[in-house]
Amino acid sequence: MDLIPTHGGYRNLKSFQVAQVVYDLTVRFCDRYIEKRSRKESIMIKLLIIALVILSLPMLTLAQKSRQAFAYDYTIDDLPNGLRLVTVPTDYPNLVALYIVVQTGSRNEPEKGKSGYAHLFEHLMFRGSEHYTGQERDEVLKKAGADSNAYTTDDRTVYHEVFSKDDLDRILELEADRFQHLKYSPDGYKTETKAVLGEFNKNSANPEEKLFEVLRATAYQRHTYSHTTMGFIEDIEDMPNQYEYSLQFYSRYYRPEYTTIVLVGDVKRDDALAMTKKYFGAWKRGTYVPEIPGETEQKEPRENHVDWPSETLPLIYVAFRGPAYSDYKKDKAALDLVAPLAFGENSDLYQKLVLQEQKVEELSYSFDDHVDPELFYVSAKVKDLKDVDYVRQQILDTYKRFSNEAVPQAKLDSTRSRLRYEFALSMNSSEAIASSLANYIGLRRTPLTIDKLFALYDTITPNDIRDTAHRYFVDSHRTIVTLNTKKEVAK
Repeated sequence: MDLIPTHGGYRNLKSFQVAQVVYDLTVRFCDRYIEKRSRKESIMIKLLIIALVILSLPMLTLAQKSRQAFAYDYTIDDLPNGLRLVTVPTDYPNLVALYIVVQTGSRNEPEKGKSGYAHLFEHLMFRGSEHYTGQERDEVLKKAGADSNAYTTDDRTVYHEVFSKDDLDRILELEADRFQHLKYSPDGYKTETKAVLGEFNKNSANPEEKLFEVLRATAYQRHTYSHTTMGFIEDIEDMPNQYEYSLQFYSRYYRPEYTTIVLVGDVKRDDALAMTKKYFGAWKRGTYVPEIPGETEQKEPRENHVDWPSETLPLIYVAFRGPAYSDYKKDKAALDLVAPLAFGENSDLYQKLVLQEQKVEELSYSFDDHVDPELFYVSAKVKDLKDVDYVRQQILDTYKRFSNEAVPQAKLDSTRSRLRYEFALSMNSSEAIASSLANYIGLRRTPLTIDKLFALYDTITPNDIRDTAHRYFVDSHRTIVTLNTKKEVAK
């Protein structure tokens, strides 16, 4: 009688194949290098060696995993309609974090007069659906103790909840209804467009938000990154008249091929997949593909200025054209490392301007991951208007220095390690893990891109840093915008 039935398929298991290789190599090793003993002793030695090798395999796997930036097991399942499910079981008990990532942001707004609609839908998606009014939806979530929200970026819109694992089925049903059968009246639509206008006005009352808006509009001439996620003010003011267009926008982008469901926490893959198929399986794939205009090459430096109508500290943003996100090309990874080295809180420039000379109240950098080429920019809040030119030159000199000099290997290694450590430290709950994943899911729809990116960081050399900076930090690709209080107000 066989101990293992032949129909069990065990010979196809990776664990069996590894054990078979270990056994064969051990037998050959013992036959060649260990002196002949009694049959019993020989068998015992072989078994001991096999046991030691097999016991060491988990340690090898653990060592390999320790180099992975995203060290959690996960599964990816693609439905026939294009919807993707990423399931990440964790040891955090009872709770599940659900993040639904739609690869649609302000980038997906190329039509003239129609900016801001990705962000508008962040609001509209809470108005109700075919089977649940907005109030009924809120009651279901409240009963489940769910924390529900959403946000919009240039490249994606993300809807997220955290709740008890026992409520997963009901909440997936709720989500499926609004993603496939969103329903809002013309009056409800107008209410949300007014809320968006109020949000825009609030942001525009912030000097830093306003200057960022001007930076984008100055640096980009054709690409949709020329407007922020809020959109242009004239388009927002016209939104109340665009109810029919809003239905078209929803029909274009709220489709399974643009959507990835991320489930992280106390969840099993088979259960998650069965529920996803049950509620999202009938969702029909769309056909719309936007034509995003490419940005023309910038051939000369650009500048712009904002006179602020009230008292505020002067601001200066110094930007250069950067590359798009990539997990295999070195340029983006190299500049990711340049940013903290040149402009972070441990940098020479920060120490000089903020701590030693105390001419700058705040100094920071921004170089986010984007689908298309993004700006690498440094922002400074200067304490005295007379020091703006000096601060500007110090920032430009730092850009130039990193374009001409190789950074010390020790500093590069330290920065690399800190990036990896900070990323690992940030994932301290199922919600935090899902939140971290959402950015990369919006770019590549898989957690694998995280490991590929951090592996790419490990290949960057000091010469890569210098050469990449030299290619991107050129005067013709520079945009500088400034803001300060109007002279008559300052008096």
